[in-house]
Amino acid sequence: MPAVRIVTEADLRAAVALDLDAVACVERAFAALTGGGVVMPPILRLDIAEANGEVDVKTAYVPGIDSFAIKISPGFFDNPKLGLPSVNGLMTLFSAKTGLLEAVLLDNGYLTDVRTAAAGAVAAKLLARPDARRAAVIGAGLQARLQLEALALVCPLESAAVWARDAGKAAACASDLSERLGIPISPAPSAEVAVEGTDVILLTTPSPEPLVKADWLRPGQHVTAMGSDAEHKNELDPAVLARPDVDYVADSLAQTRRLGELHHAIAAGVVAADASFPELGAVVTGAAPGRASPDRITVADLTGTGVQDTAIATLALSRVTRAGAGSAFET
Repeated sequence: MPAVRIVTEADLRAAVALDLDAVACVERAFAALTGGGVVMPPILRLDIAEANGEVDVKTAYVPGIDSFAIKISPGFFDNPKLGLPSVNGLMTLFSAKTGLLEAVLLDNGYLTDVRTAAAGAVAAKLLARPDARRAAVIGAGLQARLQLEALALVCPLESAAVWARDAGKAAACASDLSERLGIPISPAPSAEVAVEGTDVILLTTPSPEPLVKADWLRPGQHVTAMGSDAEHKNELDPAVLARPDVDYVADSLAQTRRLGELHHAIAAGVVAADASFPELGAVVTGAAPGRASPDRITVADLTGTGVQDTAIATLALSRVTRAGAGSAFET
């Protein structure tokens, strides 16, 4: 039996960064999802309501990639009250030719964080106006920081605003991001004020209730909604998708109909259950248009896909193997 490589979070952080290579890796994954041949079963999710927790299991086989990942991703959202991270987990990689275990990536959610932020960058690259300069971030957690950092890789940002229910966290997040990105970033007194006059709106929370209303949006804006990755989560007013000037794009239409912002629009009766929309991969490949005109409002509904996990995990394994990192164990 071949050895299994065990890789720690520290080695993975050294091998994979949130950079243009990671964005390109995830962009290729979306293209593969649209191209056909990908096998991606529905997400398996275990809810543990009394602990405000959930566990997602995602996977995908992608033709042309020699391995496939199976990811286990717990999210326990009261953990910060205990001084613990709200998200952790690991990825396992198996040979797509033999089914044998190749690696265990003990990333504690790091690779998921990177691929999620990279997906936001892909969406903004394809759907935001080329002259987008100002962003609004709704939320003040880790993904709020990463989404704005990823956006800065593909958009010439000049300023941003941050809003969160906890004003202190919003101020700290804004200060941290301003130092990291070298642009003025300020906390906003409300979500409405945050999105006013912005070009790109990033929704990064696990909120069960809409945080951005339909009548707040203005022509030319782009919205990336990445927090609605379970049926009960809903950051965007369902009426947004009923606006005639909105172009909606899903990461996976099968998923967003079940648990994304689209799911809530269907449940509210403002969008037909069988309505057809393009997927991000089709925009990547040119099979579907991105932004139709400067005055359109674009919405990317990102629920997180197994192809992203397989893509980022195989990239990570190739890099740590090349660097001789991790430990090989005989099974």
